[in-house]
Formats: sequence, C-alpha cells, structure tokens
Amino acid sequence: MKSIIFSGFGGQGIQFASRQLALAGMYANKKVTWMPAYGAESRGGTSNCTVIIADSDIGSPVVANPDIAFVMSTPAYKKFAPRVAPGGIVLANSSIISESEKIGRSDITEYYIPATDLAFDNDLPGLANLIMIGRLLKITGLFTPDDVAASLREDIAESRSALIELNIKALNIGFTHK
Repeated sequence: MKSIIFSGFGGQGIQFASRQLALAGMYANKKVTWMPAYGAESRGGTSNCTVIIADSDIGSPVVANPDIAFVMSTPAYKKFAPRVAPGGIVLANSSIISESEKIGRSDITEYYIPATDLAFDNDLPGLANLIMIGRLLKITGLFTPDDVAASLREDIAESRSALIELNIKALNIGFTHK
C-alpha cells in the first residue's frame, strides 16, 4: 500500500494530478481512494488530496503519516513534509521550494525537481503538476508513464483533447529528468 498527499495552491493542478494517479491505479485493478480537500478559493487557496493505492482493501481514506508527500508550494512543504512516515519520500517543486528549507530528517528521502521551470522551458506552462507526476513514477515505480497516459486519454474531455499530448509530454519530461 502507498499513501500519497498531494498539496499546493489552487490552480497548480493538485486535484487533476492526484486524480490521474488514482485513475491509473483503478485501470491497473488496484484498490484506490481519492480524497480531495481545498479551500473556498479555486485559485491561490490551499489544495490537497490524499491518494491511497493498494492491492487489498483500504480501511480508511484518512492518512496521518503518508508514505509520500508531493508538494508544489512552500506552505505545503512546511505542513506535509514533517508528517511523512519514516522511510518515506518528499517530492518537492524546487522552482518554488528552496532546498535550503529542508526539514533535516535523515529518515526520509527528499527529491527536488524544478517542475515549474521545466514546464516554462518546454512551452508547457501550467503543466508542472504532470512533470512532478512523471518524476514520482520514476522514483517509485508505482506505474509507467503509459499507464498514466491512458488515464489522461480517458479523463480529459473530448472538447479539450488537444491538451492530452501536452500532458503526456510533460509527464515524460518529469520521468526522464535527472
């Protein structure tokens, strides 16, 4: 079982990214919970979501100490990185979160990816979330980029189908970034 907290500001695609990972789990016949939470503001307010992916039944969607914190903002980092379970992972958007803000825990592994910068450098503004998902896949091996690409193809509305390949491009940039 893997529990992941996704967090950042509204408008960073936290809910969308977490849903894609949950859908990839469903398509892989895993047990999945997806529990979004966000403030009244849609842009700029806080946004987080807990995703649990397991091979067996999940007792509760509530997670006090997630295995992985996927954080896109400094407030999200400060709130959720300290809660990660020993042996867990923090994946941080270093375009926004400075490595100098590390919480200094030796019992977790922290990865920093300049997701927002990579998105802009590749003409993919607004897709830092999928770059982060790609990196999460590379680090954890939870799913392949093709698994998440399949969820994107199923989830993105036909009226927005032009965005599918851009999302997949962002996903692959995150997966191959060193």
